[in-house]
Amino acid sequence: MTRKHTRERTPDADRFTFGRRQFVRAVAATGAVIGTSGLASAAADDFPPADTTVWGEPVTLGNGEAKTFTTVTRPGVPKCYGLFLERAALEGLPSAAELASSGDDAYTDKYGSNGASAIIHHKWSLEFFLPFPEPDATPFTFLGLNWNPTGHPPDSVWTEPHFDVHFHMLPTETVDAISGPAAPTYDLPARYIPEGYTRDPVVDERVITDMGEHMVDPTVPEMNGGTFTNTLIWGTSDPDGDGTAEPTFVEPMLTRAYLRAHSETDRRTIAQPETYARAGRYPTTYAVRDLPARDAIAVTIESFEQFHGDDDSSH
Repeated sequence: MTRKHTRERTPDADRFTFGRRQFVRAVAATGAVIGTSGLASAAADDFPPADTTVWGEPVTLGNGEAKTFTTVTRPGVPKCYGLFLERAALEGLPSAAELASSGDDAYTDKYGSNGASAIIHHKWSLEFFLPFPEPDATPFTFLGLNWNPTGHPPDSVWTEPHFDVHFHMLPTETVDAISGPAAPTYDLPARYIPEGYTRDPVVDERVITDMGEHMVDPTVPEMNGGTFTNTLIWGTSDPDGDGTAEPTFVEPMLTRAYLRAHSETDRRTIAQPETYARAGRYPTTYAVRDLPARDAIAVTIESFEQFHGDDDSSH
């Protein structure tokens, strides 16, 4: 079945609909088309580019460090938001038992350099809130990073040791106030559900502390008897308490085994909703890059495009 789309030329952008989606796409100066998925070789030695990248403060993770960064194409226009993860950070990570028995001098502050130990998804997790430098050009505000030494529910799906990498669109204090695990008590309009994703309960209590409600693509391998390696979660919440939720975070979930073995660049599409609650620049791809010259890995959201929102009267 052919999916119809319409395109209206404007001097500086293409405005079009595709399937359920309607958005405005800025035209790249080169006219190049970005691939939508799969493995691609990376110019790893110069990523992220020094002259257009601003760094957040590093935190200690395992035997290494992690920090956020923002890369721009020109002032005020983002190219990507990212997590820079030293490969040493994949080793020496605390176990669930260590998190459970942590004293007053370690793992006590999710805003601090060593994170906080907390029960997340009914499992022990090491949690960080890391702001993005220069986030004003998009709805994205900070990164919520969780190390889950025994994974989290559902069993036999996401119980591998892994990292949750949340790219949040709300203020830290708003996310900080979300409590769970709990079932959602608000409505979520169908137009806000990304294409191919579902609210059908993978677990009933899918609103998670310091995160929000989780939606999943039911075709991912681990939901069908396969191996969990790299999965994208979409998240929602009701930030203003009006009884209607909206998209509020994008979350790559990456196993430690996948990151340890990773090479080159794994770039994948981010499924989009029909519309957003608020117009703005939203990412259409995410990538996991091996940076061999820096002995590190970068997890990024990128390929930002200008999307319509319910608050945008122009559509």
